[in-house]
Amino acid sequence: MGPTPAHERGAILLRAAAVIERSADEWGPELAREEGKTLAEGKGEVLRAAQVFRYYGNEGDRTAGEIFSSPRRGENILVTRKPLGVIGVVTPFNFPIAIPAWKIAPALAYGNTVVWKPASTVPLLAIRLAQALDEAGLPAGVLNLLIGPGSIGSSIVEHPELDGLTFTGSTNVGRRLAAEAAGRGVPIQAEMGGKNAAIVLADADLDLAAEQVMLGASRSTGQKCTATSRLIVADSIADEFLAILKTQAEALVVGDPAEGEVQMGPVVNDGARKSIRDGILELPAERQPDLWTEELFGPVLAVRRAATVEEAFEVANDSEFGLSAALFTQDVTMALEAVDEIDVGTLHVNSESAGADPHVPFGGAKKSGYGPKEQGTAAREFFTHTTTVYLRGGAAGAC
Repeated sequence: MGPTPAHERGAILLRAAAVIERSADEWGPELAREEGKTLAEGKGEVLRAAQVFRYYGNEGDRTAGEIFSSPRRGENILVTRKPLGVIGVVTPFNFPIAIPAWKIAPALAYGNTVVWKPASTVPLLAIRLAQALDEAGLPAGVLNLLIGPGSIGSSIVEHPELDGLTFTGSTNVGRRLAAEAAGRGVPIQAEMGGKNAAIVLADADLDLAAEQVMLGASRSTGQKCTATSRLIVADSIADEFLAILKTQAEALVVGDPAEGEVQMGPVVNDGARKSIRDGILELPAERQPDLWTEELFGPVLAVRRAATVEEAFEVANDSEFGLSAALFTQDVTMALEAVDEIDVGTLHVNSESAGADPHVPFGGAKKSGYGPKEQGTAAREFFTHTTTVYLRGGAAGAC
């Protein structure tokens, strides 16, 4: 018996998308209470998860392989795709339903089974996503949810039946899991840290830039790998721009995320709060430059001035990470130059550094990412392997 056809798998994902979407008003506030996002962000994340499932639910309508010409008469060369098998999925706390969605949906769409270990701080939304798939008719054993301490992630990697691992989380954990997976010959897709720069050039729309930089630094309370944590401002407009930014920061409504008017909630727990405050307040003078290089994973923005565009781009690239960046300019030539010069996986022009759509690749350059990119058609590069088929018929038989 062959694998479940792609359209049948897709129908389950589409039903799950409908369950998630109609549950957004209930699950959004639950997400806000569990993780700390605002109500608007919580509901928005649930709806994004539904969008991801809907995108991959339609994968059966897209290209399933390729045909190449053969140099030999009477032969065609087909490249087909097959699932890897059992996929380990390890996800972080900061997007407790969206990040699992953009890993689990393509894994299932391409015919794999999943063993999923979410962050132990956000079990409720993990259970909600599993419930949606169960209600949608996902067969028993296809998705296996494991809730518990971080050590479970290592246990998954060490399991002899594992065929692939997809991970999003801290750089240290990601590198360790990558080493463990490589030692066993298991493919891994890892999305790790970021120290993302926003560059504001002298010709930028300063009000727009200030709004977007503030959103990039404060949404999700800075607890996302694509958050804006470095700001590079053209020296000629730096004083004016920083004054606008200061006004926006002072106007930010901080408080209980369950209250509708709140624009920024708390970090996920007291340990995260202490780590962020220690990184700012207790850093000795000789280590102050670390604020420019170390990911604090909170609403912290380090600022530098640049005398020239070239210096601004050079400072933006001065990081071991290369996940995302934002550029604010009205000059299309500068924007095109940034595409060539700034080494990141995602570049935003005149918008905040965060943001990922399900139909385009997402992932970092340099030490921000390891393995194939996520989302869009790029996901199949990880969740499938190719079989190249040389297809030739025999002699024509009699009628």
